Amino acid sequence: MTAIRENAPAKINLYLHVGPLRDDGLHDLASLFVFTEKGDDIVAEAHDALSLHIEGPFAGALAGHGAADNLVFRAGESLRARFGVAAGTRLRLVKNLPVAAGIGGGSADAAAALRALAKLWGLSLPAQELRALAFNLGADVPACLDGAPVFVDGAGEKLSPAPALPPVWLLLVNPGIEVPTGPVFQRFDADNPAPPPAAHPAGVEGRIDDVLQLMNASRNDLEPAAIRIAPEIGDLLQSMRAQPGCLAARMSGSGATCFAVFTDEAAAHAAGEYYKKMNRWAMVSPIASG
Repeated sequence: MTAIRENAPAKINLYLHVGPLRDDGLHDLASLFVFTEKGDDIVAEAHDALSLHIEGPFAGALAGHGAADNLVFRAGESLRARFGVAAGTRLRLVKNLPVAAGIGGGSADAAAALRALAKLWGLSLPAQELRALAFNLGADVPACLDGAPVFVDGAGEKLSPAPALPPVWLLLVNPGIEVPTGPVFQRFDADNPAPPPAAHPAGVEGRIDDVLQLMNASRNDLEPAAIRIAPEIGDLLQSMRAQPGCLAARMSGSGATCFAVFTDEAAAHAAGEYYKKMNRWAMVSPIASG
């Protein structure tokens, strides 16, 4: 059978409001996820065993980790166990996105693997059950299944479609450091022992016709904690906000990748080239409509 290829786009939290710690050890969140048109790639093809091969610019960052530690491989094992699939598959992950970067790379990769394997194996799974399986892999995986703007609540298991977004361009820049999620949340918990309930900013229920207004009415609650761990994030945000044409800039997820919002494509690309000349990883993409 022909190999199945699925894109695993970068995930961006336009905002991320973090609530109290739950009994299960996770936090209640309120976030708006959007996705780029570019990202990692997953290729699945029939093989005699389930295996994972990683290549691409950031493959080295995953070297030394066994396949069982990778969400892509675990996605394959979970789906195979759920349906009792005996067939093997060779999974190939082309890692174009930085690792531990706050842009959902591993989660998007796992979601893309689930989509690719379902097609390769001819499986049919109700959306709600697929989301539950995805959530067992990671809190962000369900929201990455469709690659379309989505409101996220709970710890990531509650999803609702987001309204149409105006055409905007995102510049993603990574300062060249890895910021694991765990320490950022630990710092947040230490600094916020009793955070208020997570809520979406008012007025987001209708069509979002002004992204700048949305950005001004929201925040990333993990940003201060991440900056305390990695001050380079704060320096990068200050620099991005000074770029011509930038409407707003913010850290995504738990960091360290930051994003800037542009309505002018040329200005976004010019800013991207500025950071590439500084040997920073940078990517420019419109928000994907899904």
